[in-house]
Amino acid sequence: QVQLVESGGDLVQPGGSLRLSCAASGFAFSSYTMNWYRQAPGKERELVATITSTGGTTHYGDSVKGRFTISRDNAKNTVYLQMNSLKPEDTAVYYCNFLYIGIITTNFWGQGTQVTVSS
Repeated sequence: QVQLVESGGDLVQPGGSLRLSCAASGFAFSSYTMNWYRQAPGKERELVATITSTGGTTHYGDSVKGRFTISRDNAKNTVYLQMNSLKPEDTAVYYCNFLYIGIITTNFWGQGTQVTVSS
């Protein structure tokens, strides 16, 4: 069964750093592009970062470019989001995501992990 389990969210002060992890199981992780999204209260869900199956190509949303880094370890079936120079506007629930392609093509999401940036 497909599972995505995020962890690492916390309360952090502005300027601080945090690393999120997403542990994946139940599918061929190394064959899929993985994504991080976030959703702040009252805001639209926003694509934060994406990484191709081998990690060869990454893309970032404009609001996080230069501060966040997405990476993956296919041997561990895990994707990471390193977040530096955090700002209050980064406060959101962060979700791991991929588009599963099989008999039924489906977007899968983790349960989310809360990141709060506040002094």
